[in-house]
Amino acid sequence: MRTPHRMTAHPLPADHHPNPYDHPYDLPDDPPDRYPNPYDELGTLGGAGPLEDFLHEDEPEAGPEPWPGGPPHQEPGEEPGEAWAPPNHRRGSRRRRRHLAGLPFAMKAAVLAVTLAAFLTLADRWALLYAEHQASQTLKDQLHLTAAPEVEIGGFPFLTQLADDRLDSVRVTVPDVAADRVSLAKVSATATRVRLDSDGPTDVHGARIPELHGEVLLSFDDLNRELGSSQVTFTGHGRDQVRARGTLPVAGHDLRLRADARIRRDGTRGISTRIDGMRLDIGDLATYRPGARASEGLHLTPRSAARLGSQTARARELLSVPSVVRRLGIPDRVVREALRDDTELASLTGSPAFVHQAMRLNLLDVATAHPELLKRLGLDPALLDGLSRLTRPVLVDQLSLGFRLPHPADGRIRLRDVRVERDGIRVDVTGTGLSVGR
Repeated sequence: MRTPHRMTAHPLPADHHPNPYDHPYDLPDDPPDRYPNPYDELGTLGGAGPLEDFLHEDEPEAGPEPWPGGPPHQEPGEEPGEAWAPPNHRRGSRRRRRHLAGLPFAMKAAVLAVTLAAFLTLADRWALLYAEHQASQTLKDQLHLTAAPEVEIGGFPFLTQLADDRLDSVRVTVPDVAADRVSLAKVSATATRVRLDSDGPTDVHGARIPELHGEVLLSFDDLNRELGSSQVTFTGHGRDQVRARGTLPVAGHDLRLRADARIRRDGTRGISTRIDGMRLDIGDLATYRPGARASEGLHLTPRSAARLGSQTARARELLSVPSVVRRLGIPDRVVREALRDDTELASLTGSPAFVHQAMRLNLLDVATAHPELLKRLGLDPALLDGLSRLTRPVLVDQLSLGFRLPHPADGRIRLRDVRVERDGIRVDVTGTGLSVGR
């Protein structure tokens, strides 16, 4: 900032009378060495041009220029101030240019190379994201999926692979794939050495997959929701066994369900289940096992059969039916004595042989001819009718965990290892000679 200085007033002649029309600044000319020429000052402010600055940017800065025509007038007693110099607005820009000019050429080249590499990487990643999105939509349409799969293209850089019509690896993850009666929670596969069928980088028609490795997950959470209607839960037991536990509604009654399923590979594209140990418990009164063998059907539980020894009325009604007596295998003479004497009856029904024979009696065989007898034993006739229709094939179908992968138009898909884990059933998949697109 320019330091102000006092101006010395010049005395006027004694006979001078001010004219109001005279300009207030029309004073006698000052001495030429007293005040600077304004045009000289403007020339000093302008300094050298941009070209001159560029050519002499490494020269040392000169000190402040002296006042043109000598120092300004100073009143007696006034503190001497610093010499005023015109501001130089180009000093900051010169300083910045000198910093850049001082960098070695190798560092400038490195900065340029890093910037160019960043732009190329950004373009490569953008092209990669676009290609993954297009591939995801194509797979969704061709495979008729409910949700678009997740596609991840490996290898770097992507644009060079695309220009060469090849991809190092492509990983596809498909959620929620319908497979027969169940839904596969996740199907993931990685294809390697993929060859593209294209007329240029921007016109890809399809792809040929020489080799593929993947995994299929059948989630227990999905099985519980789809097969058990939230009343039956599936859990893993061992490497190849699944346990089903819960309740099954039959004729208005909630029966406790127990079943074991063994998982195995069925051919090269399917998974099958063998259901064993199926059983429905009607409280502690009877147990139903579907099937036609002697151990299957509706039978009294050990506790229920043992209680007949203390339930004289029910035991007497049971022994009064000749067809039941024949199925129990009790001699007629022993039955007649038991019906005449309560002591003999209690002795007969309380023996281990009678309990064993009573448990072997299939109550479904008795239900048709003597429905009132089973009602007196505490069994609902409607429940018995519902159980008679719940055959083994029907129950096996309700608990089946099997599925088959679709057959591809080209190539082969094979199921390898099958194993039961904590979260579900996992199956390894391999494929060869597959193609996508036209």
